[in-house]
Amino acid sequence: MGLGAEEVWLAAWASGGRSKEEEERKQNKGEETLRWIKLRSMGGCMSSKANVDTTIRSVGTPLGNVSLAHDFNIGYVARDIFSLALQDADTNSSSPSKAVDDLKFSSHLRKFTFKELKSATSNFQPDGLLGEGGFGRVYKGWIEEYGTAPVKPGTGLTVAVKMLSHDRIQGHKEWLAEVNLLGDVRHPNLVKLIGYCIEDDQRLLVYEFMQRGNLENHLFRRSRDLPWSIRMKIALGAAKGLAFLHEEAERRVIYRDFKTSNILLDADFNAKLSDFGLAKAGPEGDKTHVTTRVMGTYGYAAPEYVMTGHLTTRSDVYSFGVVLLEIMTGRRTMDKRRPAGEQNLVEWARPYLGNKRQFYRIIDPRLHGNFSVKGAQKVAQLVQACVGRNAKARPLMSEVVEVLKPLVDLNDIASSSSSFRAMTKERAASIAASHPIECNAQQPKRSSISRGSSPYPHPMRSLSHGSEP
Repeated sequence: MGLGAEEVWLAAWASGGRSKEEEERKQNKGEETLRWIKLRSMGGCMSSKANVDTTIRSVGTPLGNVSLAHDFNIGYVARDIFSLALQDADTNSSSPSKAVDDLKFSSHLRKFTFKELKSATSNFQPDGLLGEGGFGRVYKGWIEEYGTAPVKPGTGLTVAVKMLSHDRIQGHKEWLAEVNLLGDVRHPNLVKLIGYCIEDDQRLLVYEFMQRGNLENHLFRRSRDLPWSIRMKIALGAAKGLAFLHEEAERRVIYRDFKTSNILLDADFNAKLSDFGLAKAGPEGDKTHVTTRVMGTYGYAAPEYVMTGHLTTRSDVYSFGVVLLEIMTGRRTMDKRRPAGEQNLVEWARPYLGNKRQFYRIIDPRLHGNFSVKGAQKVAQLVQACVGRNAKARPLMSEVVEVLKPLVDLNDIASSSSSFRAMTKERAASIAASHPIECNAQQPKRSSISRGSSPYPHPMRSLSHGSEP
């Protein structure tokens, strides 16, 4: 069967520039191999311990030897923002004493006093804690619909109040970046910043409250599983948010920290991007990239960015591909609990992505075949294009949006396909042959979600406005 125009287009993405890449690879084979060894070695310090295991390593890069800090939680994924301590323009951040001068005042934003936010959150009560991470803590609060005064819980406007940790040197700069960026832009797929507080050493941000919390919790921490159509809706919304930042904003913005915990969901599972503390203005004029110290989250950062510090919008496209792969597979980008060849999600999935007979092997088994065959094939091809090693061959986010749009409503369910049932039997036989003892113990439980019912009737308590669980 021949490929349609769209399949050819997607296939071209995945292999675009390959001849040129092969030519460069022959010239720099030794150097490239060394770089990939270094990149993959970053995961070598992961521990299977239940507690947090922090390891500092010296890593060689084209920019010199740097110290790389990894924070691993439950031993399967880096949970905190990592930073290669490279000296560049990013280092000269604004000091808190210059905060008011650096702040771009926006008519969209409300300025709160610390007293107002303290009252709105019931004195930052632990019961109102929505999440916490590298930036600080996020609390649930209630304020006037159109003002700044606190109101009785359950009335007025529900908000999420993020408080900066006082012991973070980088925190003020990230706070300032969020105020200046979100104060200037409005988009349905970017979380709405309602206002801020800057008082003495206090730095707080006030956001709209997102009832469903973040995508990470839905994919990896909840007992009920997201249906395929909802997953596609979320992917499309997140893609639209990135496309706006890259191509529609007054000045291009590179997000730099795209991951599941930064994708928030409203009551209808509409996706909105959050946590813009690491966002960076894109290159201007004839410049092709921005050179900056490497920051982001291990497993999501593009390999060429990690190795060179060269940041482009295609770096975000790689991160989007990783998240889309997590949505498709139900697996974390790094998972130390899995067999050695499956711990790095991208490298494990790469051989299956372009194979129409094998791609089903990486579909989340918790879906029990309730996904679109055509849609899953398109998603696999799209992931392959986004995580390609040749950054220039990756698609634009506007192109990603166009591919995802029709996938939300496809209804060719795999479980009703005889070919899929045959492939499933083949897969089960393969697993049984290779893991005869484990295959019976690891059968996934069937979802109790009935067709047409809402899989999440109750709002989530956990919210991650830039938090790193």
